[in-house]
Amino acid sequence: MIAVEATLARLQTARDLLLAPYGLDESSLLNALRVITQHRVDDADLYFQYTRSEGWSLEEGIVKSGSFGIDQGVGVRAIAGEKTAFAYSDDISEAALLDAARTVRTIAAAGQSRRVKVGSHRVVPSRSLYASFDPIASMDSAAKVALLEDVERRARAKDPRIVQVMAGLGCEYDVVMVARANGVLAADVRPLIRLSVTVIAEQNGRREVGSGGGGGRHDLAYFTPEIVQTYVDQAAHAALVNLEARPAPAGEMTVVLGSGWPGILLHEAVGHGLEGDFNRKGSSVYAGRIGQRVASKGVTVLDDGTLPDRRGSLNIDDEGHVSQRNVLIEDGILRGYIQDATNARLMKTAPTGNGRRESYAHLPMPRMTNTYMLAGDKDPQEIVASIDRGVYAVNFGGGQVDITSGKFVFSASEAYWVEKGKILYPVKGATLIGNGPDAMNRVSMIGNDLALDSGVGTCGKEGQSVPVGVGQPTLRIDGLTVGGTA
Repeated sequence: MIAVEATLARLQTARDLLLAPYGLDESSLLNALRVITQHRVDDADLYFQYTRSEGWSLEEGIVKSGSFGIDQGVGVRAIAGEKTAFAYSDDISEAALLDAARTVRTIAAAGQSRRVKVGSHRVVPSRSLYASFDPIASMDSAAKVALLEDVERRARAKDPRIVQVMAGLGCEYDVVMVARANGVLAADVRPLIRLSVTVIAEQNGRREVGSGGGGGRHDLAYFTPEIVQTYVDQAAHAALVNLEARPAPAGEMTVVLGSGWPGILLHEAVGHGLEGDFNRKGSSVYAGRIGQRVASKGVTVLDDGTLPDRRGSLNIDDEGHVSQRNVLIEDGILRGYIQDATNARLMKTAPTGNGRRESYAHLPMPRMTNTYMLAGDKDPQEIVASIDRGVYAVNFGGGQVDITSGKFVFSASEAYWVEKGKILYPVKGATLIGNGPDAMNRVSMIGNDLALDSGVGTCGKEGQSVPVGVGQPTLRIDGLTVGGTA
């Protein structure tokens, strides 16, 4: 939903936090942009940010650490052709802003660059996907400590084999403002919370770890007793199941991926390959393949920054563009890439609301928001029952992908060996090895149980981390290589 009143309210919050205390106003921003555009450039922008964060952690029944931080500053960017000049300062003042503007002005003119006329600022209506509150202030310190202690009590009560519990609570209040040379003025107020729980279970000298957690763009009242119990149940279940796990078989076999968090494989093996910068440079396996089949029929993949309250959602991206619901693969056909402003201009297409950066001290680039596959029509139980011999991977740990080749390696943190449609026992050490486009072309059954992750995803790219979401229905992939330990 595009909301004009909410847009103006967020913009006023940004003015109050980022401009007024330092004697700045919108004329100061226009002046800095005019300084930059005295030389020939294609684009220029200012990115102001104020971030307040808080973290608490519990271990051995004691809240052992707490942290509180405030970070603020401004990033100044000028772009000519493919060249970018960038400067940033943690001093928000007119002198620092103009000094940064003069620094980036020294960028050399590129062949296709032009002199940009700085226009009067215009406020562009943005989405209203989450409330503009400060989640840190939504619960006092004593209640936050009590929340972590409650996690610990619940986890220990699950099973006597649980010998250690660790829990963490994080909150962030992020206010950003973007001023562009083309006149766009935009702001966002982004709350973010996360609760995590890790347990260690022990039996006959064997120890296994399980984890759970979630969050999103909420206040801390989101963590009701029912939701906390869900996170504890997830962590305890993972650890206790793995106490009984046997070594995973190895070889080429049918693999069924569970719904929800296993979408991290989709994010890594497919999503990164669809980011505009990799495709513009021709380094992605998907480069130049718009309109071609890159996955089985029925496979539709979206990157959607418009889901309410989700961890990866944005009212605007970090370049001031409204977030979008982008169809990347439709019924197996590649339809588009994820774009920021620079790569969109160079590829002669439109930005998709995916220009993201870790902070004011970083350059924006094409990044995912919430990436997921749409549901099919198969019952998940039918999909598992269709396995003759293979692995049912319910949850994942770490993984990595080579963008150029599309090759990936992922470790399953909870998986089961299946024969003749029957789940026989849990397995440990199952590693899925494959190629993103090849794996997507091996999808033979798609479940009707699309689920998104619980709100824990963080994506890394070129040294920058941003919050994201993933999701998928249950999937059957034929002939995937499993690197096991048996």
